[in-house]
Amino acid sequence: MSQLTPLTCKNLQSSSPTISKLRSIPKFSLPPKMAPPPPPHLTATFLLLLLPLLLTLSFPTTATPSADLLNELENLQSTSPNGVIRLNDNLLRRIISLPRPRPFSLLIFFDAAQLHEKTELQLPTLKSEFAIVSKSFIQNNKESSNPPKIFFFDIEFKDSQKSFGLFGVNSLPHIRLVLPHVDNLKTSDLMDQGDFSRLAESMSEFVESRTKLTVGPLQRPPMFSGKQIVFLLACLMICAPFALKKILAGQTLLHDYKLWLFGAIFVYFFSVSGTMHNIIRKMPMFINDRNDPSKLVFFYQGSGMQLGAEGFAVGGLYTVVGLLLGFVTHGLVKIRSVTFQRFAMAVALIVSFWAVKKVVYLDNWKTGYGIHAYWPSSW
Repeated sequence: MSQLTPLTCKNLQSSSPTISKLRSIPKFSLPPKMAPPPPPHLTATFLLLLLPLLLTLSFPTTATPSADLLNELENLQSTSPNGVIRLNDNLLRRIISLPRPRPFSLLIFFDAAQLHEKTELQLPTLKSEFAIVSKSFIQNNKESSNPPKIFFFDIEFKDSQKSFGLFGVNSLPHIRLVLPHVDNLKTSDLMDQGDFSRLAESMSEFVESRTKLTVGPLQRPPMFSGKQIVFLLACLMICAPFALKKILAGQTLLHDYKLWLFGAIFVYFFSVSGTMHNIIRKMPMFINDRNDPSKLVFFYQGSGMQLGAEGFAVGGLYTVVGLLLGFVTHGLVKIRSVTFQRFAMAVALIVSFWAVKKVVYLDNWKTGYGIHAYWPSSW
């Protein structure tokens, strides 16, 4: 292999055009000397200060606990058919842990399934009336631009005994109103026991008087559905020709005087026995004795309550007096025997006196007020 001498290389450089062009390429100089990096502890401090800002810009702002719980309650209310939310210990704990004043109020109906069989408490009826108030409030205020925030709850004793203890509930029926500023649940507004007699109307007035909100007209379900009304109208149209034929022939019960006689007696008994009072308040015929559950109580001592048996007893005594009076004035005068007339008059007076005496005695026993005879000293 031949070796290139220095002369040969020199000649090659001078004769090659490519090498001449390479000489014309500018030379690149080295960059200036760079500054030294900052100390590591300053870099870490800067990153720690910048981290909160980066997290704020990277993630959306989370809602407050009050807003989260409010949205959850609104969802639960919308899924309930009547707007009543089932309350439990966990949900109540979350509600009372919110900062006061809370953004909403609570109306709570305390229930116990094992007491539904006690008719004197009327828990199923009161619960359905509570649902009517809830549904009416939601329907009447749903179109408002700023609907008032009050939620209706029911709570079961078997599932939430701790919550019953927080409110100090020891008897039913029981309804509580927890306003936004209330801290101690035992000091929340309690609905008076005497107000339950008017059912949903009393509950509505209780809410309006304590919260200054408007419940609006109560929207009760109709007595008959649309299909039932159509069926009744169809039956009426089918029976109308036959009924008209009987009426024109005078062969209906309305043409029988006995029906009117028994109807008059029934109306009289219905009025004097307080049956309408028992129907409106759904009073039971009797209750169990609190001291001895094996015994039944037919007469309740106290003017604030009347059982169905009481009303029937008083109505029966009044009806006996009325029937005797009607017999004496309309039947006895047609009998020719004077002896029988005198005997019947004496029996009617004695029985009527006994019946009135029993009514007066019962009134004295229930109310504690006595009725005394008054004899004038002079005429």
